[in-house]
Amino acid sequence: MTATGTQNSDVPVLIVGAGPVGLALAGDLGWRGIRTMLVEKSDGEIRQAKMDMVGIRSMEYCRRWGIVPWVESAGYNRDYPQDCAWVTNLNSHEFGREFFPAPRAEKSPPQSPQKRERCPQNFFDPVLRRFAERSGLCSLRYETELIGFIEHEDKVVATLRDSRSGKEETVVASYMVGTDGGASTVRRRLDIPMDGPEALTYTTNIIFRCDGLEKLHRMRPAYRYIFIGLEGTWATLVAINGRDQWRFSLVGDSERRAYTDEELSAAIVRAVGREFNFEILSILPWVRRQQVARRYGTKRVFIAGDAAHLTSPTGGFGMNTGIQDAVNLSWKLAAKIEGWGGEHLLRSYEAEQRPVGLRNVAEATDNLKRMLNPRVAQPPKELFENSPEGDRARKEFGDRYTETMRREWFSIGIHLGYMYEHSPIIVPDGTPQPPDTVQTYQPTARPGSRAPHVWLAEGKSTLDLFGREFVLLRFGQDAPSGKGFVTAAQKRGVPLRVETILDPGAGDVYERRLVLVRPDGQSAWRGDQEPDDVLQVIDVVRGSASDNVLPVANTGRTVS
Repeated sequence: MTATGTQNSDVPVLIVGAGPVGLALAGDLGWRGIRTMLVEKSDGEIRQAKMDMVGIRSMEYCRRWGIVPWVESAGYNRDYPQDCAWVTNLNSHEFGREFFPAPRAEKSPPQSPQKRERCPQNFFDPVLRRFAERSGLCSLRYETELIGFIEHEDKVVATLRDSRSGKEETVVASYMVGTDGGASTVRRRLDIPMDGPEALTYTTNIIFRCDGLEKLHRMRPAYRYIFIGLEGTWATLVAINGRDQWRFSLVGDSERRAYTDEELSAAIVRAVGREFNFEILSILPWVRRQQVARRYGTKRVFIAGDAAHLTSPTGGFGMNTGIQDAVNLSWKLAAKIEGWGGEHLLRSYEAEQRPVGLRNVAEATDNLKRMLNPRVAQPPKELFENSPEGDRARKEFGDRYTETMRREWFSIGIHLGYMYEHSPIIVPDGTPQPPDTVQTYQPTARPGSRAPHVWLAEGKSTLDLFGREFVLLRFGQDAPSGKGFVTAAQKRGVPLRVETILDPGAGDVYERRLVLVRPDGQSAWRGDQEPDDVLQVIDVVRGSASDNVLPVANTGRTVS
């Protein structure tokens, strides 16, 4: 304690905000042996699940961390169908639907050992908290608020306040990361502006409980219903636990307005199409945004997740992009703390992840526009009539809307096909950039891309080789030995392991006899022979080769 009664603590990384991104960052750093302090100004209870789908790339990280069984057993009913349907109301007409198997029955695609998982935030946050605490290296403190901080050349000095006792504490950290949401204190203190529209729609979420809702309507069960009336798309209903809890979203426009409890209850009754008994558990007015931070941080203070990018939830990209932020940043922080990361390494976080944020946020907004398109092309009144003309109109409208919405439901390219095209710590191989697509994904080991999944044995993927260190993959027994990489890595103190893969199919996918994969699972270099200057390659990928530093991209790629 100091003379003023303020306690002092030292920690390598201070993380502000214990949502899923902050918890994942603390967990990944702990998995790498790095101590963290994670503070959250709320009590940690999830009263509104802001996300409900853990994407396929996030599940690959969960596989790496060994927590897939925790996600699968977190609490969602994995036998509940995942269909998406568009209707007038649940007791009237269905325009169409996209059929999906229940989570337990859904299979992994050929491009990954994992699949997406339905795990809303009220289930996923406790899983990630357990992960963050597993290593014993994370000091997790709820009801603790960041009051301010000063960034020095060699440290960050932050002031925290315990909201229960009012006591303040000074924390001296090597680095600080703000994962503290859209209203990020860290981002505002850094005076980083957000670019993009501030309000796409004002929406109100209502979590309500109703046991046996499926018995009160005529529709087949679905995970998500979209409601379309004469005014166009006006609401959605999502299964929160696949049992008795639902999230009803009253989708407004760009004008803010408040609703009474009676109005919200009436909207739920309208959507179901009959009077019924239900219990409102929580209400959350919120605004959809399409914004990305102009910068992702400074030398020692960074932002990630919603603090860095705000997106419409249409597509499920927000939290999953944030988890990718965390994994990208984690190994670089660890490298700097352990002493082998170069002076430019942390700069690459913004260079790599900001274009991904721009890309994903823009795609989510386009999904929103497709969902709300019936507002633009106002539905004809025949859609809501019980007549042969109504049947024909509903069939025509439903087929068209179903095809329009398909891009949102099938987006493997967004989750797995991101490319760090202008990264200063990637060594290009001269091959042209492949198309950046949404609905399809062609695996490639081209530098800057996610190292592809190939099954090597029963239950063992190439992805299982990556995580803690650099891995040099040798394809074929006659491939170059990689001794030059080993020597160069040892000289620079870079953790590196050599793996020989004899499966010819894997060699075909990776296309070169040698591929260097980073700790986050991205391809960093590839070739058929070791380069003439292996030490230069090692210096580039660890962020110490100044002549390889490229300007940070300020715009996202066009996604087809």
